[in-house]
Amino acid sequence: MTERKHKLTIRGLTKRYGSVTALDHVDLDLADGEFLTMLGPSGSGKTTLLWSVAGLNQPDDGKIWIDGREATDVPASGRDIGMVFQNYALFPHMTVAENISFPLEMRKVSPPDRSRAIKRALEMVKLEHVGERFCNQLSGGQQQRIALARAFVANPSIVLMDEPLGALDKKLRDHLQLEIKRLHGQLGMTVLYVTHDQEEAMVMSDRICLMNQGRIEQIGTPDELYFRPKSLFVADFLGESNLIPGRVTGEEAGCLVLELPGFGTVRTRSTAPRPHGPDIVYFTRPESIGIHADAENKANRLQGRVSEVVVSGAITKLFVGIGDATLKISLLTSGSQRVRKGEPLTIGWDDDVGRVLSPSLMEAA
Repeated sequence: MTERKHKLTIRGLTKRYGSVTALDHVDLDLADGEFLTMLGPSGSGKTTLLWSVAGLNQPDDGKIWIDGREATDVPASGRDIGMVFQNYALFPHMTVAENISFPLEMRKVSPPDRSRAIKRALEMVKLEHVGERFCNQLSGGQQQRIALARAFVANPSIVLMDEPLGALDKKLRDHLQLEIKRLHGQLGMTVLYVTHDQEEAMVMSDRICLMNQGRIEQIGTPDELYFRPKSLFVADFLGESNLIPGRVTGEEAGCLVLELPGFGTVRTRSTAPRPHGPDIVYFTRPESIGIHADAENKANRLQGRVSEVVVSGAITKLFVGIGDATLKISLLTSGSQRVRKGEPLTIGWDDDVGRVLSPSLMEAA
């Protein structure tokens, strides 16, 4: 990513609730104009971190800087942020225009400038015609777009979004994902976004910060986290994966040679140092494995038998038994590659699509 100045800097952020450590010495940088998503299971600390940035809770330790100025003890009203919540948090006694105007009034923007900003904000979310309506007269999707307009209207330093699409149905959620992505690109806003939805994070983010038990497990682009996980947690949490225990038995032509008991021998190319000790877990994604002609001339080529076929629309999932192990394979559904349960199958994949992970959740080789 091109080097940009930091809008948000966090160092050593710690938050405890009694005996529970919600944030454990977290360090994080958010670049100007970046869309960074906090992802993780319930209780991982992602919302606690967002609320600490917003000034809605007080950390027990650590520092927060916004635009280079320390904001750790600055009240929420003085942090120059916009917020979008899952439940919209619109004022029911105000019209749509009055809701959007509220942050401008708090900043003492003049009435003529407010009117122009409200008009631009409504045009931005393509709801120019609803300014005089009350929010309870709008659909859920329209209300969330108004919440977005209110968050963006004052051009805040950072926009914080706490699961903003969680209350919407899938079709509307998918539509608004693209809408938020469009607005981010159009306005160049800096966004810190929280979700538990993996697909949402993958679609929308410049980078993803995956959290686990109050710590950052890995931070990087969606591609990095998906194809180059640094721990078993990351590999297992994101999407589907093949995780097979084994041992490193040697090195050959730049590849680690792995013996996977009950499965066979595979090779994987690695530019990083070898893992500590011989015991490893081998990782590869189901879509990285080919069958039939796509398995020819691959560094890893094995024979198996199809134990299950699951067609889910455009994707067909195969479960292939190899020795004592079962390998998952994902293919585009195609009549020319029709595979039936019980038939033998040749599979293959390249030596650069797997990863060697430590069983103790240390970093990958």
